[in-house]
Amino acid sequence: MTMAPVYLVDDDEGVRSALSLLLGTYGIRIETFGDPAAFLARAPKLKPGVLLLDLRMPAITGLQLHEKLAAIGCDWPTIICTGHGDVHACRRAFKAGVVDFLTKPVDEQVLIEALQQASGALDVHAERAEAAKLVAQLTDREREVLDMVGRGWSTREIAEALQLSPRTVDTHRANIAQKLGTTSVAEFARLALIGQAP
Repeated sequence: MTMAPVYLVDDDEGVRSALSLLLGTYGIRIETFGDPAAFLARAPKLKPGVLLLDLRMPAITGLQLHEKLAAIGCDWPTIICTGHGDVHACRRAFKAGVVDFLTKPVDEQVLIEALQQASGALDVHAERAEAAKLVAQLTDREREVLDMVGRGWSTREIAEALQLSPRTVDTHRANIAQKLGTTSVAEFARLALIGQAP
């Protein structure tokens, strides 16, 4: 599995150095930032990746940074790492959409597994976003036809249900195929499902 880049934001230089070294031994690309402002300045130029954020930092907490990024539409998978974990902070982090909450010192294997899971979540998110973008190109009628094709309905069944001629349904299917870039019924079904997923 190819790992997404990891962006570590931690005010402790020792933690940044140690985690850079550790993740480098696994072949994981990591970029470190000493404070949230430095990360925010670079974020628009970065490839989507996994955020590894310290919970407690002087100017802005890791959780506040996560919330700030979410507010501007950057919903990369986030792992909060802290030496000061408590149940309240953990609950708040998960409610805000953080994918994992780890306590320092972090066990190497636990960290790698968390990063792999978060990287997988990023891949799924990207696939859903692309499918949603493709499905958004369709007209309302084409979306109806796509949904029915995805459920295994034949052209005749769709025509009867929508009170259209089979030829009109075939025209809609051709338009859908052109917009989605596929004629495969299985791919229609897959795009319909993931394009509508939350």
